[in-house]
Amino acid sequence: MTSAATRVLVAEDQAIVRAGFRALLQSEADIEVVGEAATGVEAVSAARAVRPDLVLMDVRMPEMDGLEATRLITGDPALSATRVLVLTTFELDEYVFGALRAGASGFLLKGGEPTDLLGAIRVVASGESLLAPSVTRRLIEAYISAPAAAASPSFEGLDELTAREREVLLLVATGLSNGEIAAALHLSPLTAKTHVSRILTKLRLRDRVQLVVMAYQSGLIRPSAAGGDS
Repeated sequence: MTSAATRVLVAEDQAIVRAGFRALLQSEADIEVVGEAATGVEAVSAARAVRPDLVLMDVRMPEMDGLEATRLITGDPALSATRVLVLTTFELDEYVFGALRAGASGFLLKGGEPTDLLGAIRVVASGESLLAPSVTRRLIEAYISAPAAAASPSFEGLDELTAREREVLLLVATGLSNGEIAAALHLSPLTAKTHVSRILTKLRLRDRVQLVVMAYQSGLIRPSAAGGDS
């Protein structure tokens, strides 16, 4: 029995680029394009109309940018199952941090290979989160120094985490996948995934990206602890 195809809404202001995305995605048996949008306003309206599994969101669009559109989509209770993958040619901190704060589950640069995009869609649609490697590195090194991070919220759910869950959380914050966490802690991949799911539930967070943001915002982990030799 085959699983249902991932339903994708493509939000991109350039018609020729949008058509290219549609052609690429429609060529995959497990992905279905269920709508298109040329502006941020259209993206929000279309998302509410078709309730896709994932929105492929451009940042710079007329009427409303992709970050505001992302914020409205992820903040809509009726779209709680819809995830947003932000795709842009710009690798600027303001977009990276803006996308994360807006609730995006992934951030990918347009300069990558088509297989990178397809892989990213599958990863994000499966409930994981994804950041381009260079973006992850700069998130680790710079997020807590960003202006909006000054007003750090309290995270009461941290007190509910077990010692093992805190250990898993720290590994998530360094960018490790479930498989890598399982290998590091000598667990099965399913057990690692279960720990991550429980952490998300206890902290009332949407996905792994928000876990990373929370880990740095709360001071649970510091950039020097995960930045490696960069």
